[in-house]
Amino acid sequence: MRHETQATTRQAVTWDRTTYDVAHHPDLGPEPLRRLSAGETAVIRLRGLLEPPDFDRARRRALDLLGSASTVNYSNGSLTTVGPYLAAHLDRLDPYFEQSARANRRMADAGFDLPARVRAALRRTFGLESLQPAREPDGRAYGEAVIRLHADGVRNPLHNDHIARDAQGTGLSLAGVVRQLSCVVCLQECDGGGELITYAKPWEPRDERWKVPTELGYRAGVVEGVPRHVFRPQTYDVYLINPTHYHEIEEVRGATRTTLGFFLGFTDDTLTRAVAWG
Repeated sequence: MRHETQATTRQAVTWDRTTYDVAHHPDLGPEPLRRLSAGETAVIRLRGLLEPPDFDRARRRALDLLGSASTVNYSNGSLTTVGPYLAAHLDRLDPYFEQSARANRRMADAGFDLPARVRAALRRTFGLESLQPAREPDGRAYGEAVIRLHADGVRNPLHNDHIARDAQGTGLSLAGVVRQLSCVVCLQECDGGGELITYAKPWEPRDERWKVPTELGYRAGVVEGVPRHVFRPQTYDVYLINPTHYHEIEEVRGATRTTLGFFLGFTDDTLTRAVAWG
């Protein structure tokens, strides 16, 4: 385990990233997840979670899926993904579940089993009792993961992801999630930029005054003076963040920043049983 401190220029307080070499220390137990959920650490970086040959095979198969990518445009940004992003479809749930079923089939047909491999590895590493793809009680399956593409010149504005807030009133079972984390696999790093900046501040209802109307995300004032951590993921990195904290991705330069991502939703504070969705 290695603690890596990223000092903030805003104030003397620091917020750290923790790196674990799980190839040599594969049994971490749930404590790292508890610290991440509680906001005590900024990023969990897992080295050696997957064998390089498995990773390289998954990267090649991911290329076969990029032709099915779609883009949701906002006036201040865009989301380009393979597989639908739930938060962008909460007002159109029937199309979301139809798109999810197609995306899950495409991944299976391409032999792209990286989401299942990563879930199994996380289950072992953190001693989880269960970690399964999310389903509604009526059997509707959520997308298992999304492949996210940040091309040259693309950035991701300051935002947070909070399914228990966003799914209220939809009837979705995910509205009952108690804790939410995010797992990201870096399939291809970019040549420059593309840093993840995460802030030591979770969303609060009063923050809505900083929301950008009709656009994606929040104005920078919501995190003024808050400690932050800057992390530039490299190919082969697997990392977790608490997405209910504010975060953003800097503008990408050169090669497309390509990641696989899914959320983890925990059903109670023990952080031992979770479901996953894209």
